[in-house]
Amino acid sequence: MSTKHAKKPAVWLTLAGVLMLPADSNVCQKPPPSQVSERSGSQEPQAYRKAREAMVQQQIAARGVRDQRVLQAMRTVPRHLFVPPGMQPFSYLDTPLPIGYEQTISQPYIVGFMTEALALKSGDRVLEVGTGSGYQAAVLSVLVREVYSIEIVEPLANQSAGRLKQLGYANVQVRAGDGYRGWPDAAPFDGIMVTAAPDHIPKPLLDQLAEGGRLVLPVGKDFQVLTRVTRTAKGFKKENLLPVRFVPMTGEAEK
Repeated sequence: MSTKHAKKPAVWLTLAGVLMLPADSNVCQKPPPSQVSERSGSQEPQAYRKAREAMVQQQIAARGVRDQRVLQAMRTVPRHLFVPPGMQPFSYLDTPLPIGYEQTISQPYIVGFMTEALALKSGDRVLEVGTGSGYQAAVLSVLVREVYSIEIVEPLANQSAGRLKQLGYANVQVRAGDGYRGWPDAAPFDGIMVTAAPDHIPKPLLDQLAEGGRLVLPVGKDFQVLTRVTRTAKGFKKENLLPVRFVPMTGEAEK
């Protein structure tokens, strides 16, 4: 673990302690049109705007995320539209939330931390492995030119693609599939983010990094470390950033 992050507490991204929905709840439905229109801000309830500002100030900036572009993106993206309707009152709390299919939306701090770790520029092209509800992809889309996102759970991929389109995130492409091998026909990427934990760093993702590009992902089984790998002219530079707990990466990563 690097000195910079050695004293940070572990960020446990599990379902433990998270308010759970009944198994038959329709947790992945698309937001109705009345909610979708809120992205403009003018029709958004003031309570959500205040909660989102408090989230950014108290959960993200106060814990060390300094990139102003990242903070502004998280002030802009309506997190409550990326969680199930029953979870919307909890959407700006410092906790992951269930989104169905044994998947979660990461807590706001870890979204901000991982996004900052990519050190993104406006002209960058980014690959996300693990679309989930689409929230992280939406945050990335505000910061970069193009986002390519892969989700192994097909219903989630379809729902997230529809949600992102309805909300106007036109620079995001989503497809269903196993993200272990990345998106070769769109490579190389300036940044790659993985939001599920393999027990090793997938070589296909390293191969798809542009020179100077950064890969940020959790690595491990029982003990996971958020890791950043930067591609240089001489090879790859690896940094351990933060102890975390993500859902495991499934598919080819399990072999």
